Amino acid sequence: MTDALPPAPQPAVPAPGQWAIPRGLIVLLVAAATVVAVTGARAFSGVLGPVFLALMLAIAVQPIQQRMQRRGRPAWLGMLAALVVVYLILLGLVAALALSAAQLATALPDYSDRFADLLAQVQDLLARFDIDQERIDHALSGFDLGNLVVLLENLLRGLAGAFSNLVFVVTLLLFMVFDGMSIGRRMEALHGMRPDIARALGSFTSGTRKYLIVSTVFGLIVAVLDGVALWVLAVPFPLLWALLSFITNYIPNIGFVIGLVPPALLALLDGGWTRMVWVIVVYCVFNVVVQSVIQPKFVGDAVGLSVTVTFLSLVFWSWVLGALGALLAIPLTLLAKAVLLDIDPATRWMDVLIGERAPARSKRPEAEPPAAPG
Repeated sequence: MTDALPPAPQPAVPAPGQWAIPRGLIVLLVAAATVVAVTGARAFSGVLGPVFLALMLAIAVQPIQQRMQRRGRPAWLGMLAALVVVYLILLGLVAALALSAAQLATALPDYSDRFADLLAQVQDLLARFDIDQERIDHALSGFDLGNLVVLLENLLRGLAGAFSNLVFVVTLLLFMVFDGMSIGRRMEALHGMRPDIARALGSFTSGTRKYLIVSTVFGLIVAVLDGVALWVLAVPFPLLWALLSFITNYIPNIGFVIGLVPPALLALLDGGWTRMVWVIVVYCVFNVVVQSVIQPKFVGDAVGLSVTVTFLSLVFWSWVLGALGALLAIPLTLLAKAVLLDIDPATRWMDVLIGERAPARSKRPEAEPPAAPG
């Protein structure tokens, strides 16, 4: 008899819970896809930025439509009310920034003599420390009032640029708010078909709305405090700097510094070192207490992101989308979290690592006492 042939090898089947391909290769593929997606987003930042701005504004005014519908009003009336509110806010901010920037650019050249005196004081101070005059001239050669004017104008233009392309934003808002009339029924249908996706999107919208409410309330508080303090200190354009404080309050971590630099420099030109020091002290007292002590607690409770993740999101989205990325860093991070993590139950464990609060430590079940012998 001939020996029987050995059976053909069967293909290995991955055990349940194991990956079909090596996990290291999955990590490399995800990293490569992330690089491609981020590069594309940065290349199209001029389009994506206004789209995200319109989306956040539409989410912010969506409760107006829902409230009107719950009261039995026609859906079109709620849409009209939401559009009026968001258009007034958007156009009001842009008009105020444009007018203030024009007034600032007109007034700054009047401080040229004062700026020259300050430079002379700095030169005398450095000369007292036996620093070579040639080095002093080289170090101060870049300081010029014209450069300061350009710096402040670029700052305000950057903030105004965050609301640029108004025609596109306004048109897109119209379509988004129009779709908002039926978004409730769509979410109910989505919840019936894909409850995980509906839950993730609902968490994103509620978190974004809470963040916008908290930032707006605290931004108004900071703007009023800063504006009154600057008016008392006789710093020029207190309304402009109050508006700047309100806008930069949406920028996490470093918004306080951005809102402080222009009024402090103008206080230096208008009233000298003493007034500038007073402006810095007032901002540190008001803004640090409100923005760095009180507000982060409410923001953390609203969005569920740690301080480190918040700062990294600011750096990342500013690099990708520019000024709009800085203003919308938290909502965009919530959107990415909902789409990439919350949408899949297998990746929700990441919330433990990026969340604001650590989960409560679970208690180990106590061992049951042995049963008494019968």
